[in-house]
Amino acid sequence: MKRYSEYKNSGIRWIGEIPANWDVVKLKRICRIKRGASPRPIDDPIYFDDNGERYWVRIADVTRSNKYLVECEQKLSPLGIENSVKIDEGDLFISICASVGKPCISQVKACIHDGFVLLDRLPTPYKNYIYYIFVLELPCHGLGKIGTQLNLNSETIGNIDIPLHDNIEPICAYLDRRITKIDELLADLQSQADLLDRYKRELIADTVTHGLNKTVPCKNSGTDWIGDIPTHWDVVPLRAFLKIVSTKNNVELPLLSVEREKGVVDRETEGSESNHNHIPDDLSNYKVVKAGQFVMNKMKAWRGSYGVSPYDGIVSPAYYVFNLNFPNSSFFNYAIRSSKYVGFFGRDSYGIRTDQWDFKVEKIKDIPFAVPPVTEQQMIVEYLDNKIPLIESLIADINKQIEKLKQYRQIVIHDAVTGKIKVKEKQDNGN
Repeated sequence: MKRYSEYKNSGIRWIGEIPANWDVVKLKRICRIKRGASPRPIDDPIYFDDNGERYWVRIADVTRSNKYLVECEQKLSPLGIENSVKIDEGDLFISICASVGKPCISQVKACIHDGFVLLDRLPTPYKNYIYYIFVLELPCHGLGKIGTQLNLNSETIGNIDIPLHDNIEPICAYLDRRITKIDELLADLQSQADLLDRYKRELIADTVTHGLNKTVPCKNSGTDWIGDIPTHWDVVPLRAFLKIVSTKNNVELPLLSVEREKGVVDRETEGSESNHNHIPDDLSNYKVVKAGQFVMNKMKAWRGSYGVSPYDGIVSPAYYVFNLNFPNSSFFNYAIRSSKYVGFFGRDSYGIRTDQWDFKVEKIKDIPFAVPPVTEQQMIVEYLDNKIPLIESLIADINKQIEKLKQYRQIVIHDAVTGKIKVKEKQDNGN
């Protein structure tokens, strides 16, 4: 790919140099930035109506969308429509709350609330181009923050500097071709990773409930979620192995967290970057955890956020900590964290919203647990300890490829929209 013959400094850090015949303009100079609004209260508090003419865009609709918003789950009543900000097919809008800075082109007639801004009166040739600029996320990086959130609003969006020149159609056509191919590769890699992850989960679930010898006679476990188990295994209520404890005031220990994918982790060294839960200055009320104890985030137990701790540490007062009386804690951890058991914790959690569901600790008496002989527990642990790291290594390799391809995707977009490469007006070879 060729470069332009002459460049100049754009004066904008994320843009860098641009071709000498390009300009840098404020976004508000080429369109009207219009923030969404929620419908004003009406006599009937139920705004959503299956007979409405327009959809109501929610954050979840945009989060699961790629370039285009193709569907929404809810419609708005005619009165709600009159009091809302409308978007039509082909309109470009930007999220300014969750999924901050994410652009989306609507393919439906809809209305947006104040978590979005509409790039209104944007000339049609620019819509695809501006979409790609916001895909970079870089234009938003220099904006102020409130806490951990970018401070995006109509004014800050409008004042974003963008590179621009008279003929952007070839750039958009080039990016449409290149990004489509890259996205197809990403989807294929993600599918491979998902299949391996599914295989891992199914392997664990099958092994901890059926054992290694698939030819032994089986019996009904008494619950459909666990299914048949070997006849020489026992089914014991979970409470037989767990005793709740609560020791506090040991702030010198490391802070632990409990995650669905990883179980109990050291929050500082292994915790997920997405965990933004506030940590108070005074940790004296935090509960002490000893290695080998079972720890549960009671508000997320329904998602599988529990496990046997490999560490000494402290956890939130909102967690449950149990002494574990089980012959092989590694087998217990593999089993209880498998898909065979997560459903029980969802069944026995209660609350108004799922993000506030609370597991009732007394319900452990109602959760059955399939127990093989001690020697067989160890054989299963050794088998899984050998197999699971191999599968996870394959998944990690694929995820590395995905991350590199995502980085390349950003480079392709950045180089095209800032003129680092010269896109031909006609592409004969499809590159």
